[in-house]
Amino acid sequence: MTTDTATDVFEEHRPVLLGVAYRMLGRLADAEDVVQEAWLRWSGADRDGVREPRGYLVRVTTRLAIDRLRQIKSRGETYVGPWLPEPYVTDFGDAVPDTAERAVLADSVSLAVLVVLESLSPLERAVFVLREAFGYPYAEIAAMLDRTEAAVRQLSGRARKHVDERRPRFDVDPAERRDLTERFLAAAADGDLEGLMSLLAPDVRLVGDSGGKSKAPLRVLESADKVARFLVGAARKGIADLTYRFLEVNGGPALLALSGGKPDSVFQVDIADGRIQSVYIVRNPDKLRSLTV
Repeated sequence: MTTDTATDVFEEHRPVLLGVAYRMLGRLADAEDVVQEAWLRWSGADRDGVREPRGYLVRVTTRLAIDRLRQIKSRGETYVGPWLPEPYVTDFGDAVPDTAERAVLADSVSLAVLVVLESLSPLERAVFVLREAFGYPYAEIAAMLDRTEAAVRQLSGRARKHVDERRPRFDVDPAERRDLTERFLAAAADGDLEGLMSLLAPDVRLVGDSGGKSKAPLRVLESADKVARFLVGAARKGIADLTYRFLEVNGGPALLALSGGKPDSVFQVDIADGRIQSVYIVRNPDKLRSLTV
């Protein structure tokens, strides 16, 4: 395999590798570093003996992501306020034509699921991502992780049980989510407390991620009254030279707020039974750098 061919093969599989690494780490910069390291391993490998490049590259990427995740956890860094994954612009386009497959991929990268995955062990997270998001058979996952198939099945069962117990259930209709997001934005921008209350579920939760580097609640807000009053108060303070645009983030419609043309915050909502159940706001500037306009 020539160097040019090796590059072409790697670039063909780069989106999958980035998808695996991001789901493992929840941080785009870390995921890109892992994919770059996978490229270095690939470019220096004896590629003539590789029969399945995709499987080889996914194995390398997964192991590197496990190592990176263990390093992050071992540092025991304290995060200021609630933590959310870095917003990841997703557009499966024609690459994922099947509606069911698209729904699985979108769900596996959703903010709600990634928050739950943070509480799994690195190995459990790897097995969950490879099995649930990418559909790898247990035998292949076992080979990738140097574990027995029985051990992988056990890890998968624990991870699936953990996620099912903690993941909230939401409707996934993109059109309904976008419609509610637009109405939510309009009510918040107008300071319409009554309008907001009509859109929010009684037990709605607002999770704001600032990392201590911008203004956002340092605790999760719960109840329609608290969330609505916070949003009205924030709207009254305003953001300078504010504009908006819609984009798909983490498998669902989201709103990007721009201040002077630069990303200021990302808003996304989850809905069920026609009401907003969760509001996510990412304002940590370190997590908005990839959202270039």
